[in-house]
Amino acid sequence: MSFFNGINRNYNSYLNCPYFTMPESKIYSVQPEASLNALLNTEQYQAMYRRSVDDPGEFWSEQASLFLNWSQPWRTVMDCDFSKGYIRWFEGGKLNVSVNCLDRHLATRGDQIAIIWEGDRPDQDKKVTYNELHRDVCKFANVLKTKGVKKGDRVCIYLPMLADAATVMLACTRIGAVHSVVFGGFSAEALKDRILDADCKVIVCADEGTAAAKLFRSKPMSMKH
Repeated sequence: MSFFNGINRNYNSYLNCPYFTMPESKIYSVQPEASLNALLNTEQYQAMYRRSVDDPGEFWSEQASLFLNWSQPWRTVMDCDFSKGYIRWFEGGKLNVSVNCLDRHLATRGDQIAIIWEGDRPDQDKKVTYNELHRDVCKFANVLKTKGVKKGDRVCIYLPMLADAATVMLACTRIGAVHSVVFGGFSAEALKDRILDADCKVIVCADEGTAAAKLFRSKPMSMKH
């Protein structure tokens, strides 16, 4: 029996398993109470979609101005030639991801929850407001700068599944650094390869973490090479 025949037989056995069901295509109607709370109704959506097709430059200029804060306005909204694979959006424009994720919300949503974190155990959880997240991001951005990290530098993030991981990512974007996220369960060798490939200037890690109720030590792993 060839390798592929073995795969086919195993797959057919899987399909014949009584616990296996093929995906079902079904349309669920929108409940009236959900429609009442929607930001757009069907007519408004269709009108916006039509504008985006008929006048994409004006439409996306409006959306970009409405939902993003720009430190420098763009020269042209779009410059596209699909036949050549040439596509440019908002050329000349500058913005900061961290500012748009945090600062623009502080005046109206400062005390609103920005992150809900659930830990490895049912009794572990954490809620972080926009004000709290903004404070922590600014603090860690300054930590990175004291370590000599500047715009364009790469930062390796080797952390467990913590809310602080988002803080570190936003701190990187705040100062223009590029973050490279490495799964906290990777081996020292896999971590080393990713640090070298990205030419990271610093690595951010925790002493230890947990996954599936098992303890793993991140910091010793990051110091093996």
